[in-house]
Amino acid sequence: MPRTTDAHDVVIWGICLAGLAGMLFRPRDIAEWVWAGASAVLLTVFGLLPLRAVASAIGAGTDVYLFLAGMMLLAELARREGLFDWVAASAVAASGGSRFRLFALVYGACVVVTVVLSNDATAVVLTPAVAAAVRDAKAAPLPHLFACAFVANAASFVLPISNPANLVVFAGAMPALPTWLATFALPSVLAIVATFAVLAAVSRDALRGDVANDVAREALHAGGKIALAAIGATAVALLVASSAGAPLGATTFCCGVAFVGVACLRDRTALREVARGVSWTIVLLVASLFVMASAVESTGLLAFTRHGLNVLATWPGPLGSVAAAVAAAIVSNLANNLPAGLVAGASVASLHGHAGLRSAVAIGIDLGPNLSVTGSLATVLWLAALRREKIEVSAWTFLRTGALVMPPALLLAAASAGLFAR
Repeated sequence: MPRTTDAHDVVIWGICLAGLAGMLFRPRDIAEWVWAGASAVLLTVFGLLPLRAVASAIGAGTDVYLFLAGMMLLAELARREGLFDWVAASAVAASGGSRFRLFALVYGACVVVTVVLSNDATAVVLTPAVAAAVRDAKAAPLPHLFACAFVANAASFVLPISNPANLVVFAGAMPALPTWLATFALPSVLAIVATFAVLAAVSRDALRGDVANDVAREALHAGGKIALAAIGATAVALLVASSAGAPLGATTFCCGVAFVGVACLRDRTALREVARGVSWTIVLLVASLFVMASAVESTGLLAFTRHGLNVLATWPGPLGSVAAAVAAAIVSNLANNLPAGLVAGASVASLHGHAGLRSAVAIGIDLGPNLSVTGSLATVLWLAALRREKIEVSAWTFLRTGALVMPPALLLAAASAGLFAR
């Protein structure tokens, strides 16, 4: 059973909750990574987490840092070469002037980008392209922008590479690709379809009528074709690495560096422009979240979560899976899904013979954050991308929509994971 909480633990929780509150409300428009970083520094300076534990927590995220860095390099290269602008403009051209068809095409593009490039790529580079395209098409922007945010999480467990949180939850025990697909194919389809249906219903008024579909669309030039080929080659490399049990982070980073190098052969300014366009502070944010998660773990949280999972393991399959997914979703929205995934990964490591329960926890970590703006790193990046486009979406606006969109998708996905787990 969990140990008794003391004053030391209360201070740790206070610092971490203050950091998360700063990320959520952004007083004085101070960036999210500053609040998380300040919390990590305070935990270290005040000796609440030993230096050795701090170093270990930061080191635990190495594969995630490499994955994020590699994906951001690829995504920024694709953005620089106009690939995402071309994808968004193509959706407008193919819409036939229908607002609903445009929404469906944008949604489909978000699914594809999330699956092969991760949910963070959808948030960082596809979102601005969609914003520009729907602005030119004179369509209501919010449904399409919400599609970018919600699909980034709903489609993020199609493949292991679709969400950095998967690397955390399954750290050291990533299932082979055939096993992953057998486990998550049906839950993924249900999550994607349910999210689309509810979001379309919520946005039905904005999706009625026509849009301008005569938006200028330039042909994809050589640099864009190279970026598209780089993304395809990286997806293949990651699928091979996943099947072989190789580290996905290192594979992604090597692909990103290699293809930026190829771009430099055409244009020597590519490296400088791509490196300048990448949001490197995201790595600092993630490292800080790992430190915060380690500090909270030291208060006895891990013992508590393990006890809870052991209790849920005695429940009937679908019921236990749904309860585990809901619990993981709640924690993810309170604390961000990366640190929640770190705790969840350590907690489920002791479970044996409960594949459905472990899968449901991963679904809760990946899909649950569709409720709040700080639930996942992808949503934090989505908000930052919108701010650069001079578009503001409040935490309350996101919560009102997320409260309708997330629960049906989560319940369907988690129940199917528990029902058909082997």
